Amino acid sequence: MNLIKSTGTFSFFTIISRILGYLRDILIAIFLGTSFLADAFFVAFRIPNTFRRLFSEGTFNAAFVPSYSSEILKGKAKSNKFASEVFNLLFLILLILILLVQIFMPAFVSLIAPGFSEDNEKMQLAINLTRITFPFLLLISLASFFAGILNSYNRFAEAAAAPIILNIILIIVLLFSKLLNDNLVYYLSYAVTLAGLLQFIFLYFFVRKFFKIKFHLSFEISKKVKVFFKKLLPSIFSSGVTQINILVGTIIASFQASAVSYLYYADRIYQINLAIAGIAIGVVILPQLSKHIAQKNKKKIDLIQNKALELSLFLSLPATIALLIGSEQIISALFGYGQFTEVSVANSAKALYYFALGLPAFAFIKVFSNFFFANQDTKTPFYISFISVVLNILISVYFFRTVGFIIIPIATSISSWFNTIALFFILKKRNLFFFNNIFISRFIKIILSSIMMGFLFYYLLILLQDQLAFDQNFKSFYLILSVAIAACFYIFVSYLIKAFQLEDIKLKY
Repeated sequence: MNLIKSTGTFSFFTIISRILGYLRDILIAIFLGTSFLADAFFVAFRIPNTFRRLFSEGTFNAAFVPSYSSEILKGKAKSNKFASEVFNLLFLILLILILLVQIFMPAFVSLIAPGFSEDNEKMQLAINLTRITFPFLLLISLASFFAGILNSYNRFAEAAAAPIILNIILIIVLLFSKLLNDNLVYYLSYAVTLAGLLQFIFLYFFVRKFFKIKFHLSFEISKKVKVFFKKLLPSIFSSGVTQINILVGTIIASFQASAVSYLYYADRIYQINLAIAGIAIGVVILPQLSKHIAQKNKKKIDLIQNKALELSLFLSLPATIALLIGSEQIISALFGYGQFTEVSVANSAKALYYFALGLPAFAFIKVFSNFFFANQDTKTPFYISFISVVLNILISVYFFRTVGFIIIPIATSISSWFNTIALFFILKKRNLFFFNNIFISRFIKIILSSIMMGFLFYYLLILLQDQLAFDQNFKSFYLILSVAIAACFYIFVSYLIKAFQLEDIKLKY
């Protein structure tokens, strides 16, 4: 396997999905802005979308891929038996969960958006919309199961492409927004569940070569499947800690008008980079790293781990600097149209700035967690993530009344850096990770390249400040131009000082 090529394939489809996601969100910003309709829809969308991220962005893989890969080595019959048992049990658990939540939906929405209880209209709307979107959880979780099988065979493109369907469906609905008026949020909610069904069908079409659905109810669960499900919950919690922190933030933010929307738009921006710098790399390295650990090939293990961390740093550090420098211009250029006011821009930009401080940590958590998962250890990242979430909640709740919603991204970044540092020290203590000489050298060069890029980006924003003003219609063009120039400069400088080399693209892992 070629790490950079495989990551590039995964990243390509992820970027397409995120670009379409941006188009979707700019249409939502234009037609809904940060109104109470937007808040209600984002709460209804946040729950299934959080589960989508928890299951599909490497977290399900963390428990499934190492277990399934070991069964593949024993033959197709055993791997099929294991996969079939997991699928049936997963389907049953999710079906029961969805039925229970549908029955107790008012209590469920009160739990995830307690601030809405002061506004009966907003609360009732959120309940209605969440009833419609919640079946998405079942469909996307099973689709993620298919993605895990494909990833085990080093097939990454199909799983990365599947989320594109959701964005296309939502964009189509948004294009008819003028005809739908206030009913738009209902049609968007139905579109979410429809997209989940289409993703399920899409991935099953490709996975049929390796696995076919066979429904059977059995109260006998094999030991291997029991072990898998014991690992699944900790892996979902630990690998998806960033999404859990954001969900916690949404719950707390519901007590402040429009705060849910501010956090949502800021979240959409930094998630683009996280999808590449953390999620893509984590998903790609897991199958090969698991195989080399099983074979005790220390040379390959060290190579993959150092290259994964190096690539994550290479992608996340310049993005962090750019977001810190131009958070307001970025939010304004991407969302500052229609119902999205200057106040909305200012508040979303503040959230983005503080999320950006934690961006490298968000990415490193994905990479470091996979080092544990490849060793079939899901408990250690779980315990650290649990402490991280508690820390996030304590900071957010304690300072929310005095600081407001902005404490949420601050607390998320602080708790994520705690998580990263704790994972790193335990990896070192257990001798599960070692820096090689190449990484130390590249680390210094990446920092230098990123700082130089930052100076250029800052200068470009000053040079184009009139074109990037809030009232300009073509400000997004000038932002994209500035980002493209800065990115090309960063790659050029990195190549020049050998922070990145062409030989890395050809290197086999």
